[in-house]
Amino acid sequence: MASQSNGQKRSITIQNQGAGHSSTLTLTGDILRVRREEWKDIQVPVRNVVWSEYVDGKLEVSVLAKRGKNASFSLVRLTTAVDEAQREAVTEFVDALTKLSYRGPQKPRRLKVLINPHSGPGKAPLLFKRKVEPLFRAARCELDITYTTRRNHAADLMQDIPLGTYDAVVVISGDGLIHEVLNGFAQHKNPLAAFRIPVAPIPAGSGNALALNLLGLEEGVDVSTAALNAVKGRAIPFDLFSFVQKDTRVFSFFSQCVGLMAELDLWTEHLRFLGSGRFVVGYLTGIIKRKACPVKIHIKVGQSDKDAIYKTFREERAKALEASHREIDDSSEEDPIPSESTIPPLRYVSVKPEEEEGWISFEKATSFFYAGNGPYVSVDLMQFPAALPGDGYIDVVIHEQVSRGKMLSAMDEASAGAGFWLPEQHYFKAEAYRIEPLSTNSCLSVDGEGFDFEPFHVEVHKGLARVLSPYGYYNADFFPKSSPS
Repeated sequence: MASQSNGQKRSITIQNQGAGHSSTLTLTGDILRVRREEWKDIQVPVRNVVWSEYVDGKLEVSVLAKRGKNASFSLVRLTTAVDEAQREAVTEFVDALTKLSYRGPQKPRRLKVLINPHSGPGKAPLLFKRKVEPLFRAARCELDITYTTRRNHAADLMQDIPLGTYDAVVVISGDGLIHEVLNGFAQHKNPLAAFRIPVAPIPAGSGNALALNLLGLEEGVDVSTAALNAVKGRAIPFDLFSFVQKDTRVFSFFSQCVGLMAELDLWTEHLRFLGSGRFVVGYLTGIIKRKACPVKIHIKVGQSDKDAIYKTFREERAKALEASHREIDDSSEEDPIPSESTIPPLRYVSVKPEEEEGWISFEKATSFFYAGNGPYVSVDLMQFPAALPGDGYIDVVIHEQVSRGKMLSAMDEASAGAGFWLPEQHYFKAEAYRIEPLSTNSCLSVDGEGFDFEPFHVEVHKGLARVLSPYGYYNADFFPKSSPS
């Protein structure tokens, strides 16, 4: 064994003669390289290490790696016998690897796993068996698995989830089941404590926005990296929103929209066979119709200046990036359970916006109103590029009714958040808002589900829930107007 240390940079190499072959593991900085005679070399960042241990003379290291440039991530396991003479060296190597890869102690998690067999293309059970479960087993996780069988099954389970039993709830489905889980927490006898249980999405539905936002465009569609987040991700505060309509109150975690962006979703259900292409068809249809969104809008504004919003985004992202490199202390992971046993009260539902300070009314003709938390609403659209997971605001976009040519050009670089800088696209950081439809000629979508197109109120609950994140921030970036590349 050779060992070298230079400040924070460490290089450790272990060589072992096993059954007629040799294995070499080299740890340099935050990169692990595995070489074995019958394998192609594997090189991965330490955050892709699933598990490492040396027990009873045997070394085991499991990692997520790509077997080819365009391949998806898969679990690779190295198990090899180690000579007694190398015991001390191997122990030091494993300790160093564990400290770097877990940024602290390596602890098996207790996971409540919810699998929706009917989500999206219906592949969730197969993905679990082939990709997710082997990784969870390699990480020594304790699993409690439920296949949902009906609407609101997950909500009913979460309503009675025992506190202190699970380290996270893993959702193998689309965004719809996450909506159910969070609203189940809200019905718990101690909802604030239930909301402290982190949620980890694994993309298996037709809409997987939360996974995209937490993991990024590439990893957010990869089942294995999402499963790794369930094993190693850090719990971060996550804003929720009360959606109030008549006497009904539900919790929204993702988005609410009316006008064109709701219509291209809800009114293209018959085109699901086109996949995400149905949204393009819906948008182009909307351009042709060029219909105004018939609503009255009131907003409790926190920020409205785009340059100031962008500056705040960069500052908060830098803070989160710095925090993500810190070692995790066991005690720092403990999230104090609130003593209160009821959901947060509504602060603004009874106010009259016209008479209250800080509220504005938007009077211009609009194509759509879109509010949400998380930059990506799909792989093709970064609608809320300045969104932060726990800043206490809901990001609001109001798109003025403009010419068909401008609507068409708005598609350019939509996946990079370029629409943020368009003058016809108004962007607000809001504490609450209220919508009053002026006709029945549109629709309303909440977290991707259709609701009655009637008056409704939304307000933010800062950091009410928890999600698991490998980064500590949304893995999406966007750029100032002068530097779009």
